[in-house]
Amino acid sequence: MTDAGTPAPPPSADDGQSGFDLGRAPEIGSGNYRVLARKYRPTSFDNLIGQEALVRTVSNAFETGRIPQAWILTGVRGVGKTTTARILARALNYELPDGSIKGPTVQMPTLGTHCQAIMESRHIDVLEMDAASHTGVDDVRQINDSVRYAPSSARYKVYIIDEVHMLSTAAFNAFLKTLEEPPAHAKFVFATTEIRKVPVTVLSRCQRFDLRRVEADVLMTHLGNIARQESVEVEPEALGIIARAAEGSVRDSLSLFDQAIAHAAGLVRADDVRQMLGLADRTRVIDLFDALARGDIATAFSEFRAQYDVGADPIVVLSDLAEFVNFVTRVKIVPATADNVVFGETERLRAREFATKLSMRVLSRMWQMLLKGITEVQGATRPAAAAEMVLVRIAYVADLPTPDEAIRMLDQNGGGASPVRTESAAPRTSSPVNTPAGQATPARATLTSAPRGGAEAATRPQMMASPAAQATAPQIRLTTFPELVALAAQKRDLQVKAALEADVRLVRIEDGRLEVAMERSASRTLISDLSRKLEQWTGRRWTVIVSNEQGQPTLRAQAQSRQSAREQAAEVDPRVQEVMARFPGAKILEVRHIVPEAPESDDIGEDAAELSDGDDQ
Repeated sequence: MTDAGTPAPPPSADDGQSGFDLGRAPEIGSGNYRVLARKYRPTSFDNLIGQEALVRTVSNAFETGRIPQAWILTGVRGVGKTTTARILARALNYELPDGSIKGPTVQMPTLGTHCQAIMESRHIDVLEMDAASHTGVDDVRQINDSVRYAPSSARYKVYIIDEVHMLSTAAFNAFLKTLEEPPAHAKFVFATTEIRKVPVTVLSRCQRFDLRRVEADVLMTHLGNIARQESVEVEPEALGIIARAAEGSVRDSLSLFDQAIAHAAGLVRADDVRQMLGLADRTRVIDLFDALARGDIATAFSEFRAQYDVGADPIVVLSDLAEFVNFVTRVKIVPATADNVVFGETERLRAREFATKLSMRVLSRMWQMLLKGITEVQGATRPAAAAEMVLVRIAYVADLPTPDEAIRMLDQNGGGASPVRTESAAPRTSSPVNTPAGQATPARATLTSAPRGGAEAATRPQMMASPAAQATAPQIRLTTFPELVALAAQKRDLQVKAALEADVRLVRIEDGRLEVAMERSASRTLISDLSRKLEQWTGRRWTVIVSNEQGQPTLRAQAQSRQSAREQAAEVDPRVQEVMARFPGAKILEVRHIVPEAPESDDIGEDAAELSDGDDQ
């Protein structure tokens, strides 16, 4: 309208004037678009995903009338804390115009009298406060003063305080009395990402709910439903990438999905999402992992540089490698993990393949080196070069055996050459050392360097033996108890060895059957652990029985008894008594049995015999 009160003429499209058009209806592209995170924000417990435990608890509380005075919601960013708080406020004050709803309920099929205002944060009886900007005592004092008055139109006065951990210590203290004894018409809902910063005095007055991260497959289903509603075509692999990148946050997944739709401008492909997020192709990451596992550093360098040239972040590449190592490890432990649809078909198939070839020790070593390498790359001035050095370490360590494997290989080769690749095994070019004539040069066990190839890859120590080879391995037979203890020591299970020596009294032992009596200090799980270990060590099932018989003394008791007998024998020895008499106050601390040394050579005896024969003549 003009200053005179008459309506202003509508602006013409052809007037050629610029400026703000406040009178036109909003059009496409004029700023009326709502992001997916706001458009598909849950408004009831029915479309709240991933928080079934909370919904069940609240539903039972409403049905039985056991409604607490305060809730505190905690969880990572974007998991739905503020949204859940608004849904709680809506459920507490839900009522229909006809008055058919008489109390709080979780069943809200339609919008009630107060629902729209509550979800839009403009209801007079539902007060939302951001504790990050209202941290002082004065802000809490306003709540304490207003809580005494009854609600204007709703059933309850609901106070939603977001990021409650930002309140000052004085503000928390001022809140305690009101929070402990609030009026019947007042309810409090707190939300925080830092639950440890909230005082215990506040936590003890609230009912706590830990909103868990939403699983990746649930996020994929949620994003797929939104894509159908938005008429957007998207590849399932792209949804999996977004779900994994969101790390359990619903808001993050929706924001990334919104960005992916805008980036693709049509069909949302997995390659487009990887390019948008700066991720490397998962297939190429697996190829890089394969090259590292084979020790092929040249191929690993080439693959890494190819990914880096197309825009992949070195830190992201190493993080993807670590993630795939973790996935292979989980598949090795729980094979059903490979059925997770969140991962692509190629990832699942190759993870199964690597899980059968690589040992747990190698996977753990790669994981540790990648974690340390990621930290180094983050602080490096040249991230790409630092990442390459991390790959070098992983590739060369892949060829090295563990200490026990190296000892076993040396024993198998009789102390001779081993096909293990080591950098210190390069041939020496120094001049030979002159040795005295007639003196043989001592033999030395050496590790020779071998070229990288298929033969080396086939005999690499980190690769596990085939099932056929394992099936043909000879079974170990145990007939005595000391043999069992020696086997535990050979397998480096010091815990089981110590328990056998100190807590087990042998009753009888046969091949495949062990009957023992237990000391009071023995572990409750010793029998089950021993049965399982014996099956693993010997390749056959063992029956381990706890007997009521006394059994033989423990090995430790037998050793102590033998030691006491030796000490007593030493005390009555005349030579020892003479020493003790000459040195008053001396004590016998230890008695050792010295084995006589064997003669160095039989030649001495032969020479002595010849000399004696000559003398006799």
